Amino acid sequence: MTEDQEAELEAQADDSEDQDDELEGLQAGDFITLAYTAWTVESDQLVDTTDAEVAEAEGVDGDREFKPRTIILGEGHIFAGVEEAIIGGEVGDSGNVTITAAEAFGEYDPDDVETVSAEKIPEDDRYPGAHVTIENRQGHINTIIGGRARVDFNHPLAGEDIEYEYEVVGEVEDRAQRAAGLFEMYLDVEPELWIQTDEVEEEVLVEPDEDEDEDAEPEFETQTVEKETLYVESTPQLTMNQQWMFSKQQIAQDVMEKVGVDRVIIQEIIDGAGGMGMPGMMGGMGGGMEGIEDALEDADVDADDIVEELENAGEAEE
Repeated sequence: MTEDQEAELEAQADDSEDQDDELEGLQAGDFITLAYTAWTVESDQLVDTTDAEVAEAEGVDGDREFKPRTIILGEGHIFAGVEEAIIGGEVGDSGNVTITAAEAFGEYDPDDVETVSAEKIPEDDRYPGAHVTIENRQGHINTIIGGRARVDFNHPLAGEDIEYEYEVVGEVEDRAQRAAGLFEMYLDVEPELWIQTDEVEEEVLVEPDEDEDEDAEPEFETQTVEKETLYVESTPQLTMNQQWMFSKQQIAQDVMEKVGVDRVIIQEIIDGAGGMGMPGMMGGMGGGMEGIEDALEDADVDADDIVEELENAGEAEE
């Protein structure tokens, strides 16, 4: 081996070591829990926070639970500048990043302040400061005089630099916790869920023989296969969530891909004290006429009277 070849091999080895060094620490695709608080630089207005004390001090209301949130690095769940500061680091790292207006919510554009007919605005929203949606564009009313309104379609935080304080609280390895974090991130709802392996029967295409007619109908056979299933407990909070109502297929598909399960099943849990119901239909009274007779006796109802009433009703219909 010549000296030049040896030098080239050494250079390649050095490059490989450098690449390994670059890949150390947190990387795109990692699930992490992140604590953060973001403020506007100029007006010191709270943009978002995971800190309950900060939220309370700023008078932030709502049902949201303030706690570190699960995100996936590299997926655009936080500002790119913050992701860049985190990638390559490790759990426990903290920092402070300033995000320019252009990288945050955009520069303020005076041309996005437009005059529109007040008829396009619901009567209850015809006042300065009201947030409105006009032709699928969101904005807020600056002024409204007579039949005309000046509507600002800029983002409320357009033109504002953002100061972003963060701390990487942990890395999420458990798949069920990852799924829960995704649901919370997409819907602000963290349902009860679990992962289990099920045996499922499914129709599988049978590979045709080489000498079989190409025009023959495809054949299927039933096979029992194992599928990893993410079970999600359905609650009124989840069922009535508008984001879930309109995007459940997309959200479920994304969760399956990122968590690595074969399917998602939403399970409705019905709790109750019993009492009123249809025991004969559900088999809850022991089944059969004996159960019905026992129920009538407990209720102090004469079965013969009921039969007579039904017969009389039938004759009346005729």
